[in-house]
Amino acid sequence: MRFPKSTVLLTVILLGSAAHYCRADVNVGLSIGDDGIKSFYLAIGEHYKVEERIVVKAKKSKIPDEELPVVFFLAKHAQVLPGIIIKLRLSGMPYMEICLKYGLTAEVFYVPMKRTPGPPYGKAYGHFKKKKKNDWKSIRFTDIEITNFVNLKFISSHYGHSPDEVAGMRANGTSFVTIHGKVKKARGPKEKLATSAPEKSKGRGKGKKK
Repeated sequence: MRFPKSTVLLTVILLGSAAHYCRADVNVGLSIGDDGIKSFYLAIGEHYKVEERIVVKAKKSKIPDEELPVVFFLAKHAQVLPGIIIKLRLSGMPYMEICLKYGLTAEVFYVPMKRTPGPPYGKAYGHFKKKKKNDWKSIRFTDIEITNFVNLKFISSHYGHSPDEVAGMRANGTSFVTIHGKVKKARGPKEKLATSAPEKSKGRGKGKKK
């Protein structure tokens, strides 16, 4: 059965428009602003294994950019939908209360570091040092302290970067969006160096055996 050329053309246009609309719906919010913000959002989705549309939906709420990792971090550990965490947060509930509501304690925020960090981590990290691990459940953190810890875990873990270095950058008052951009940019050369080093070492080893 043949269809008129005009009908076929109209169908192609409509399908193309629908595909473009779907892509636009997924990328809205992620394509607005500079590349640093977009990259930050995409990394959140990759790290917490959520679809881009979920990150977009969270971004459209009134949650600040640097608190978005907190939303997905708590949702993952509490095993609830991110929307539930967002709803509780926007109702005025502090992040620590949200944690306690789902049986989460300060232990989930702990990040092993080689040395005790300075501000803004020093005071909060000191609680882990002063108390025995069994007593960490009694620790209470502020929203800012939780935001600092979660972003530290997110960026250092996602890129396999030193938590000490990330904490050091934060000490200068640098935003986590900027820190994320710097760590991501530094990641490329480190990976190339890591893959090329073993080959050179192997070559020198063979030379000695001869």
